[in-house]
Amino acid sequence: LQVSSLEDSISQDNPVRFIDAFVNLIDLEKIGFTPRVLKTEGRPSFDTKIFLKIYLYGYLNGIRSSRRLEKECLRNIELQWLLEAICPNYHSIADFRKDNPKALKQLFKLFVSFLKDAELIAGETIAIDGTKSRAHNSKKANYNQKKIDKHLEYIETKTQEYLNALAQNDAQETSTTLTNIQQKIERLKQNKIKYELLEEQLKTSGEPQVSTTDCDARALLVQGQVVEVSYNIQAAVDDKHNLVVATHTINRNDKNALSAIALEAKENLNLETFTALVDKGYHNGREIATCKENNITTIVAQPDQGKSNENGTQPEYFVTKFIYNKEENTYTCPQGQTLSTTGSWHKKTGRTEES
Repeated sequence: LQVSSLEDSISQDNPVRFIDAFVNLIDLEKIGFTPRVLKTEGRPSFDTKIFLKIYLYGYLNGIRSSRRLEKECLRNIELQWLLEAICPNYHSIADFRKDNPKALKQLFKLFVSFLKDAELIAGETIAIDGTKSRAHNSKKANYNQKKIDKHLEYIETKTQEYLNALAQNDAQETSTTLTNIQQKIERLKQNKIKYELLEEQLKTSGEPQVSTTDCDARALLVQGQVVEVSYNIQAAVDDKHNLVVATHTINRNDKNALSAIALEAKENLNLETFTALVDKGYHNGREIATCKENNITTIVAQPDQGKSNENGTQPEYFVTKFIYNKEENTYTCPQGQTLSTTGSWHKKTGRTEES
């Protein structure tokens, strides 16, 4: 017979002791968590702090599944100590995350403020980067206007072919063949309605793409020329102890993501200014200008200008070889010739360039 307590099993420097103290000292309703109403009949509901402790423990240990968290509540000594042997079911754990998204975001900001007060965050240099996470939405279930037009054109062409076949062979064709053609025409009509509805949805949303499974997912350039329907998870990390100070998920590429994540980091840390360090994927004049307007110094890698091959731009004529004269608003080419603007603008693939 062995007598022991859970208190003896948890060391004084165990992270679960910090989770317990942190959750017990904050006012959950003040940061937006939905309070649990105790009913006079039936089984009483669990305290909101119980679910928050489970959520933070799962985050700390990389456990996202609510079913796995329920199992850990039953067999994990650390969770048994943290929850005082209380074991909510997986459905209640999942509902807590679903019902409190804004409050969990506020909790993250509160924790970042705590880290800053504890001098674990310097707030001087912050590195920003993103990672693509594939959505459940397949490429076939992602549409843009060009893809919809292609499907509608195909439907029109096939429908006309079937109608011509009916007109030419009306007297010779058997009833079975006629029935098959009519069924194909009817199927094409249904498909046409589907794509017309998608086209209407695209125009109403004002977005360049529409996804039918994961509505927020978009076709993004993942690596090289590889395109996947994904989400782009942005993160800002302080350089002192590599702690995350801001994070959010977007459905566009890094080129249009810099200012939003930089401003979020500035707000979370309540800073007047800081230096943002990013790679060449964030090189965008508009985004950099927005950071500058908000007193954020941006250090961004210079992207490669053009590609050198027998049919493309040669190295000696890369953009970096052209010298700009600010006073006369002209460029000097590698051959020493002066290039001046004609005053007209040329638009190509959404980018505006001055000739």
